[in-house]
Amino acid sequence: MRLRFSALLSALLLVSGCTSTSYDLLETASVSRPKFSDTDPQDFGVNNPHRHEVHGIDVSKWNGDVDWQTVRKSGVSFVFIKATEGSDRIDPKFGDHWRSAASANILHAPYHFYYFCSTADAQADWFISNVPKEAVTLPPVLDVEWNPSSPTCKTRPAPGIVRAEMQRFLDRLEAHYGKRPIIYTSVDFHRDNLVGQFKDYHFWVRSVAAHPAKIYEDRKWAFWQYTATGVVPGVNGPTDINVFAGSEKNWRKWIASAK
Repeated sequence: MRLRFSALLSALLLVSGCTSTSYDLLETASVSRPKFSDTDPQDFGVNNPHRHEVHGIDVSKWNGDVDWQTVRKSGVSFVFIKATEGSDRIDPKFGDHWRSAASANILHAPYHFYYFCSTADAQADWFISNVPKEAVTLPPVLDVEWNPSSPTCKTRPAPGIVRAEMQRFLDRLEAHYGKRPIIYTSVDFHRDNLVGQFKDYHFWVRSVAAHPAKIYEDRKWAFWQYTATGVVPGVNGPTDINVFAGSEKNWRKWIASAK
């Protein structure tokens, strides 16, 4: 599986004609416009996210009930859905979200919010016990970021410990689901722990004020979360919106490899 995903990434880079620094740029003459907007749009310059063909969202309990048929018709191609947190929390809307997204034929992946006051194995056990394989049409996601507002765990382990815990969790999920997980992270967490690391994994990065190339050192990315203030038909309130790095053709190849 590990070699297959590494080979896939190399193949995608060749197919799209992108270099290690331009993989995140979409070179295409026709880009379909999504049917959603933003209450606080940022100026990303020429490399704005609307140049990308494939768009998606991420949701949790805070998004409430979602009209997934309307979401699909708005141009959303994929959704990352919060499933679990730590070793004892499950998002109460997870089951409804993934089943309804599946009914609307939207590709979906569950994500786990990592808690640095619990072990990697305990959290992997919790995720596996609560996320059935049929809920994982796209690779599962490990969400790693500092959480200074946590009432129970503000610890920040040393980078070596962080990476070792991440690797154990990632290995457990890949062994169980047969898909190499995606890593989601924020700018500060990446700077502190991940620069130059986990290069054979696909990354989903948060960057809402500047293009990722400007603030993520030594990092190719597959998904870019570019806003938390999106307006998406079918979703109540502000919504996180994301784009896939490659073209629609790349997307189809990536999906086929992930199944």
